[in-house]
Amino acid sequence: MKKLTLVLMLMAGVASPVWAKGDAVAGEQKSATCKACHNEQGEAAGYPKLEGQHAGYLVKQLKEFKAGATSGGTEGRNNAVMGGMAMPLSDQDMQDLAAYYSGQSMSPNTTAPEFVEAGQKLYMGGDLERGIAACTACHGPRGVGQSLAGFPRISSQYAGYIKSQLELFRSGERANDMNGMMRDVAAKLSDKDIELLSQYLGGLH
Repeated sequence: MKKLTLVLMLMAGVASPVWAKGDAVAGEQKSATCKACHNEQGEAAGYPKLEGQHAGYLVKQLKEFKAGATSGGTEGRNNAVMGGMAMPLSDQDMQDLAAYYSGQSMSPNTTAPEFVEAGQKLYMGGDLERGIAACTACHGPRGVGQSLAGFPRISSQYAGYIKSQLELFRSGERANDMNGMMRDVAAKLSDKDIELLSQYLGGLH
């Protein structure tokens, strides 16, 4: 029995992500620069909403942006703007920012009526004939993701940002997804599929 308990504890330790143990108050103070892009202006510029995102996921992305910048794009997540922003951040800075943003409420978005039926069908059920897995398997029926598994919240996100990231996963330009899961799915998506999903997710809340 003791051995079984130990095995289960070890498995839990391996499967669990590194939790962000940040100070939300300090994070708010450090977020002034972030808000220049990640606010209402984000929709037009292609920047994502950060409010309500899982803390562990935010920390992971910041670390990978920094890795992308320090490695010349051979590691992590390569983005010229975010690489420069993440470079001076310490681990504590990242944890504080994640604690602040994860504690906020993401503003709701909407889905145009013409995208609801087809978007819901693809998101909820995938497409077996083309080997496209249902998005709900990882991101859940309401698109809130799974913090323990490291899957991000995607509901209420800007359509333009969702579209750009699916296209980057499809082309392989973004390659920091767990076990290549998003690249595998996105590789099978048509332009129409990506448009449907990006528009549908805005109102999924």
